Amino acid sequence: MKREWMKMAAKWLFLGIGAVCFCAGGAAFASGSGIGAVASQVTSNLSSVAKLVTAGSYVAGFAFGVGAIVKFKAHKDNPTTVPISQPIMLIFVAAALIFIPSVFTTTGKTLFGSSASQAGVGGFSSF
Repeated sequence: MKREWMKMAAKWLFLGIGAVCFCAGGAAFASGSGIGAVASQVTSNLSSVAKLVTAGSYVAGFAFGVGAIVKFKAHKDNPTTVPISQPIMLIFVAAALIFIPSVFTTTGKTLFGSSASQAGVGGFSSF
């Protein structure tokens, strides 16, 4: 029964995602310039996704940090049930999540330079 429910939920999820994509693509094509408008819309949406990943990384990093502090307290209270490796691992995960946005920025500047721009079509005039 549970497996059937999961299959049905996955089917409706994919159907909903497809409907949203169809509506967004249709709105971009209806608004004017065709494939250029769609590409512009996708580019503007990707910057929002990057901001979401950055914010989520900070929130998750601080949550793992609080979890590590709670585990350190649990280890202090009863060292036999909570090994010391658990809070130490949580601290490392928290540090990694908190510093991911700066790693993304540094990697982007290393790969693409500080004066990077989007590729475009040039060298011809329209008819």
